[in-house]
Amino acid sequence: MSSGIHSVTVDCHDTYVLAGFWAEVYGCSRRPDDLPGDPEAMLLPPGGPMMLFVQVPEGKTVKNRMHVCLQPADRDRDAEVERLLAVGATQVDDQRRPDGTGWVVLADPEGNEFCVLRSAAERAATA
Repeated sequence: MSSGIHSVTVDCHDTYVLAGFWAEVYGCSRRPDDLPGDPEAMLLPPGGPMMLFVQVPEGKTVKNRMHVCLQPADRDRDAEVERLLAVGATQVDDQRRPDGTGWVVLADPEGNEFCVLRSAAERAATA
């Protein structure tokens, strides 16, 4: 027997704000019963596991040991990076290469790193 992913859990200070950021990333909505100040918030991104945001007292202090890698569905990598920067992400590292391969490391508003990869169309064009 094997296991499946039930949820990805993110420790954070403000569950409502961080769930709102990730709702923008995934193009989905917060649950209507998640309110500012709640100790937990949840998202169900299309096609993905549930994301659970849990309030904790401590801040993030080191690089993530595990992170999410995003692959844009309806735009190229660079356009997705610009969209995510506009909704509150910050750029941590740029691993894009002159041949179009590579990725960009961003962080959410509480500093949790995630990567933006090339779209499937971009990957196919350089295969």
